[in-house]
Amino acid sequence: MLEAATVRSVERAAPPIAWAEPQLVLRFLSDTLTIAESEVRKVIRDPFELATRAIQPVLWLVVFGEVLAQTRAIATGSLPYLDFLTPGVLAQSALFIAIFYGIAVIWERDLGVVQKMLVSPAPRVALVLGKALAGGLKGLAQAVIVYVVAFLIGVHIRLDPLAMLAVGGIVVLGSALFASFSMIVACLVRTRERFMGIGQVMTMPLFFASSAIYPVTAMPGWLQAVALVNPLTYMVDAIRGLMVTGGTSEHGLLLDASVLAVGLVLLVALASRLYPRLAQ
Repeated sequence: MLEAATVRSVERAAPPIAWAEPQLVLRFLSDTLTIAESEVRKVIRDPFELATRAIQPVLWLVVFGEVLAQTRAIATGSLPYLDFLTPGVLAQSALFIAIFYGIAVIWERDLGVVQKMLVSPAPRVALVLGKALAGGLKGLAQAVIVYVVAFLIGVHIRLDPLAMLAVGGIVVLGSALFASFSMIVACLVRTRERFMGIGQVMTMPLFFASSAIYPVTAMPGWLQAVALVNPLTYMVDAIRGLMVTGGTSEHGLLLDASVLAVGLVLLVALASRLYPRLAQ
């Protein structure tokens, strides 16, 4: 009861952000970056999670990718299958880390960290956006691993610094989107056991109903419709157009980035509305 009353009092006390005032915008950005920095610092102190999650993209490229490249079972046009697959593996790796980000939020609730953050002067949007940004930065670590492995196995990687920076931006944007979605699920289920079950159910449909491992044109009609509303499809499409030599973006980089950006804004807005429920 006391915690619920505290959260309600914070909700009443938190004024809307006056975006027209520059000092408040700077304060919002500072709060967001502070939250992101604190989350990233946890990873730096204990990088074991990222190290273990690096195993999965390595297996996808070295085992799954090499086998299918030899069988030539999937038509990818003029692009070698390993080149086609690598951006999908990168997006999948970032997805798998971001989609389970909500577990950490539930853990913070159990430790009382969420309640303390809600009584801070930082807006809830800054709290959620900072955590989403931290989830995006975790995806960058996976991008480095995938780039190194892909280069070693002979994938035709574009080493243009601007292209690599753009890939990093897409990875952060897409990972932040899925981290925000993960926080929404955490606010709704509020237990680690239920979240784990839902997370497992979500990852496979998102992955297989995208262009990560095969072209959208190879899918049946109903699955193509699902792929077109799947944000992972646009994340993979943008990375493929930027990361590998000869890769193209089927939807256009502007549309890909716009879909991810709009999705992130909507999910952060929804997550910030639901975030106080986590403390009740």
